[in-house]
Amino acid sequence: MDNYQIFLYSWIVIGFISFPFILSYDAPYGRHTSSKWGPLVDNKIGWIVMELPALIVCPLLVLTSTNAISDVTTFFIFLWIIHYFNRSVVFPLRIKTKKKKMPLLIAFLAFLFNIVNGLINGLYFSGVKFDYDYSWLSTPQFIVGIIIFCTGFAINNMSDSYLISLRKGTNKGYVIPEKGLFKYISCPNFFGEIVEWLGFAIMTWSPAGLAFFLWTFFNLVPRALSHHKWYKKTFKDYPSERKAVFPFIL
Repeated sequence: MDNYQIFLYSWIVIGFISFPFILSYDAPYGRHTSSKWGPLVDNKIGWIVMELPALIVCPLLVLTSTNAISDVTTFFIFLWIIHYFNRSVVFPLRIKTKKKKMPLLIAFLAFLFNIVNGLINGLYFSGVKFDYDYSWLSTPQFIVGIIIFCTGFAINNMSDSYLISLRKGTNKGYVIPEKGLFKYISCPNFFGEIVEWLGFAIMTWSPAGLAFFLWTFFNLVPRALSHHKWYKKTFKDYPSERKAVFPFIL
């Protein structure tokens, strides 16, 4: 087993070990922000800084690789860039979180996480599997994966847009979302992102993509459960049949 494989599989193992601990607390940002976690920084600035490494590290490793990166591999990185440009630049500028803060520690930990995530995928697509050929586009993995990826991307962005729209005009507080998949789950934005990276793992059929999907699941499922619990506690008329993140399941 080479150094990259040790790095990759160690990261996956760390994810499984960390999951029960992540489940045990409410990540202190957004509606759960707490000064108990140390100094606070502006929410938008913190979000941009913590997401930027993923946007930069993975594509940079691929673009500067001395290997002959195939067009199909480049396409996968293009999808990566679209997602992370949206998450690190577009989304923070759209959210209406004036004067909101997040703990500096959380931003720093997310910054480190995105460096590792960017490294694992960047090293894989620049040096391990950089030569997907055009025949890969006709495989069941790619066809199923790209459909799942695009579906998840659409769900994630439509859900985010709807949440942002709820804060237009004079409405500055939290309300019960009612449209789209919000009828079935409290966090379709998280559900969409989980689905999106499941699609990426399938279409690339890669251990790096699998690691990304697993860590997305490990991070967002606890976050969704925290949101769901908060909604039920805050709104006495919150729909009892609504699940947290997976329709009709959880």
